[in-house]
Amino acid sequence: MFDLDGTLIDSRRDLADSANDMLAQYGAAALTDDLIVSMVGCGAPTLVTRVMMAAGVDAPVEDALPRFLAAYDERLTHYTRPYEGIPDLLEDLRARDTAMALLTNKPLDQSVRILAAFGLATYFPWVVGGDGPLPRKPAPDGMHFLMTQASVAAIDTVLIGDSTVDLETSRNAGVHICLARYGFGFADVPPNDLRGDESLVDSPAEISGVLHARR
Repeated sequence: MFDLDGTLIDSRRDLADSANDMLAQYGAAALTDDLIVSMVGCGAPTLVTRVMMAAGVDAPVEDALPRFLAAYDERLTHYTRPYEGIPDLLEDLRARDTAMALLTNKPLDQSVRILAAFGLATYFPWVVGGDGPLPRKPAPDGMHFLMTQASVAAIDTVLIGDSTVDLETSRNAGVHICLARYGFGFADVPPNDLRGDESLVDSPAEISGVLHARR
């Protein structure tokens, strides 16, 4: 089970540029990329809420969210790219008959379009986005749904992510977590939250070894 942003793709600049585009529409000053990226992970509505608060913009999320989504829709893949080694990793896992699914808090349509743009959609027969009927991560509902679709038990499931949200999701769903330290979300994972039973990787190439060691 893969997360998207910060795990499969580096989308930092496009997300930050889109958030600042939204702020500019309200006449607000831009925020730094690093500050905006630190707010990513819980879905677009939460990101927009956090950005608006940080910028001191008093406007309803119902008004700001469509502005952000429209801005982001125009630049989904301007700078976004898969992390180096991701295509090779996915091809290796498919060659080994590893069932793969995508669980993200990003809207489904944008997620699928990003996967398609980089030739990654074929690896994920099951995708759950953050704007569907299921609660967003860290709720376990999306994980449970995807495990049912793939006919895989929790003991045989690994969530590959990069953030505190992914860590909490894995624990809520009772699955193993593999945290990508190369992802931009890992910087905000409190060291005290790690129990020592997590798998930690510094590159996509290491993920294959983690998964096959658990088979």
